[in-house]
Amino acid sequence: MGVIETLALGMGGAWASGVNLYGTVVVLGFMNNFGLLDLPPELQVLGSWWVLALAIFLYLIEFVADKIPIVDSVWDAIHTFIRIPAGALLAAGALGGLDIGLGDGAQTAIALLVGGTVAAGSHFTKAGSRAAINTSPEPFSNSVASVAEDVAVFGALYTVVFHPVVFFVLLAVFILLLVWLVPKIWRFIGQVFGNARHPSVAYAQTRAQQSVTGAGMTKIDLSGAGGRTLPPSESPKLPPE
Repeated sequence: MGVIETLALGMGGAWASGVNLYGTVVVLGFMNNFGLLDLPPELQVLGSWWVLALAIFLYLIEFVADKIPIVDSVWDAIHTFIRIPAGALLAAGALGGLDIGLGDGAQTAIALLVGGTVAAGSHFTKAGSRAAINTSPEPFSNSVASVAEDVAVFGALYTVVFHPVVFFVLLAVFILLLVWLVPKIWRFIGQVFGNARHPSVAYAQTRAQQSVTGAGMTKIDLSGAGGRTLPPSESPKLPPE
């Protein structure tokens, strides 16, 4: 493998692992076993049929769990500690045979850091997007998002193997999207769960919305002005007959 192909494999494997680790292992392992991809020696273990059998089993579990609201977010939370380290190891394994003149230790450390960062970026983008989707009352958007993520993973690995330059272009677009989108997603999630942590805030917002009627007219509060007790007024005196 050339330098471009090796770098694409390292970064592509890390990115795909952050979205769907088990699908990534299955695709890379089968590509290696069927001669479509020559994995570096450090990653030849992905072609083991025992590893592939376990990866297929876990992929099927994730395929179901990833389409159930709330369950998908719990699954993502657990896999924060699995996908990111696995992405870093995939990047280090892919770049292990590439000599860039920095020494084995420094090169491995750089590959781990960069691979882990790429995997974290794709993972938190997925996790944040799914948490935002879970605020929607209908369940179908979860299934659509899950299928779209799987297609993105398989498509990314296809470009890694057959069109590495195209992959780097797509990775640059993803990074730009990441910088723009992720803060908005997590800000939205913070607002939603912030109200859940502070019921008084949500209650006050609800009362404020209910105090305004449809035509912009203010609802008359018969209990007093702003909840304050008004002093009793004197009864009007009638004129003498």
